[in-house]
Amino acid sequence: MDVRERHLRLLTETIAAVNSTLDLEEVLALVARKVADVLDADACFVYLYDERSDELVLRATHGTKVEEMTRRPRMRPGEGITGTAAAELAPIMIAAQAHLDPRFKLFSNLPEEQYESILAVPIVARERLAGALNVRTLEPREFTPDEMELVVAIAAQVAQTIEHAQLYAQAQRRVAELEALAKISEAVSESLYLEESLEAIVKTTMEAVAATGAALVLEDGNIAWPEGHPGKHAVRLPLRWKRRQIGELVCDRDTPFTADERALLSSIAHHAAVALEHGRAVMRGVLAQEIHHRVKNNLQTVASLLRLQAHSADTDPRKALEDSVNRILAIAAVHEVLTEQREEVVDLRDLIDRLRTMLVQSLAGGKQVRAELEEVSLAGNRATALALVFSELLQNALEHGGNVVEIELAQRNGEVLLAITDDGTGIDAEASGTGLSIVRALVRDELQGRLDLRSDAGTRAEVAFPA
Repeated sequence: MDVRERHLRLLTETIAAVNSTLDLEEVLALVARKVADVLDADACFVYLYDERSDELVLRATHGTKVEEMTRRPRMRPGEGITGTAAAELAPIMIAAQAHLDPRFKLFSNLPEEQYESILAVPIVARERLAGALNVRTLEPREFTPDEMELVVAIAAQVAQTIEHAQLYAQAQRRVAELEALAKISEAVSESLYLEESLEAIVKTTMEAVAATGAALVLEDGNIAWPEGHPGKHAVRLPLRWKRRQIGELVCDRDTPFTADERALLSSIAHHAAVALEHGRAVMRGVLAQEIHHRVKNNLQTVASLLRLQAHSADTDPRKALEDSVNRILAIAAVHEVLTEQREEVVDLRDLIDRLRTMLVQSLAGGKQVRAELEEVSLAGNRATALALVFSELLQNALEHGGNVVEIELAQRNGEVLLAITDDGTGIDAEASGTGLSIVRALVRDELQGRLDLRSDAGTRAEVAFPA
C-alpha cells in the first residue's frame, strides 16, 4: 500500500471516528488521539477559538491531560507558533528545536519545550477560524508535504464536525435552560405558598448553572431564601416588576459565569420577580379573607357581649358602657398582635402585658400590680377568649380587691395556667354577675378549661385549659 492510499485510509478512519459522536469533548479527544496516531507523533494539542474573548483555548490533548492543569492554556491568534498558524490560516512546520523559535510561547503548566518538532495547522470552518491543532515529537522530525497535506485535510473535515458538535452542545444547553425555566414556571404557577416558590427558584438556579450558592434578596435587604455557600465569583441580577426593582437574584460559583449563563440567570430573575408578585398577591388575598373572617367573628362576639350586658341586672349604664369598652379593647388587642406578628398564633405574654397596661392606666388608682409571665403561644381564636377572660378577672381585682394584684401566666404539664390574685376581702366561689358569667362561659366553651375561685387572705381566680 503506497503512502497516499495509507493516508486516505487514515483520513477516512479519522473522520468516521470523530463523526461517531456529537459530544464536543469526545470529538476533541478523538481528534487529538487519531491525529497523533495517523502521524505516529508523541503528542497532539487541540485548541478551539473563542470569538468573545478572541482567544484559542486548549480543549484536548494526547500526551498531557488537561485535567491535570491548574488553568487551561490560552493564546490570541498570532501568539505562539500555533497562534501564528491560526492567524495566518496556514500550516507551520518546524523540524527541530521548536522551543527556540522566536514565536514560541511558553506555558508554565504545559511542558511543550521537551518536544523537538511541531506541525501547527489551523482548523477552518466556512472560511472562519474555528481552532487550531499541533502535533509534536520528542525527536527531531521533518514532516513531509504529504503528511502536512493529510493533517490539513483532517483539520478541514474536523472543522465541520466541531461546528456540529458546538451546535449540539448549544442545543443541549438550551434544552437544559428551558427545562430549568419550565420547572420555575411550574413552581410559580402551582404553588400558593411564596416560600415554596422561592425555594424552587433558588434550587433550580443552582442546578442550572452548577452554582455553589444562590439567594433571593428582597428590596428591604432581607434574604428571602438562601441556599449553599459563597464562591469566588458572584453575579447579582435585579428583580424588576413594572419598572420597579423589588429585589435581587444573587448567584455564586468558583468559576466565572459565561454570557449564556448570565442570560439564563436574567430569565430566572424575571421569573423570580413574577413569583414574588404572584405570591404577594395571593397572600394579600388570603390576608384580606382572614381579616374579614376575624372582623366578622369579633363583631359577632361584641354583639353577644352587648346583648348579655343589656339583659343583665346592672343598673349603672355608665359602668355597663365602660365594661363593654374594655371588652372591645381586649378583642382589638388580640387583633393587633395577630396583625403585627403576621402569625396564626399569639404570644400570650405580649398580649397580657398590653391588656394589663391598658387596664391599670384606667382602673388601678394607685394599686400595685405585679406580673410574672412566661412565654406561651396560643391560636388566635382561643387568644380572643383568653383576652376577654383576663380583662374581666383583672378588672374585678382592680375594682374590688386590695392594694396588691399579682398576675401569673405559665405552662405546666400540657396546660396553660392564668392566675390573678389580690389581697382583698375575698369573693364567694358561687358569685355571679355579667363579668363572671362571661368568664365561665368562655372558659368552658371556648377554652375547654376550668375556672377556680378561691378566697384565702384575698381572692385567687385561676384558669387552666389545655395548651
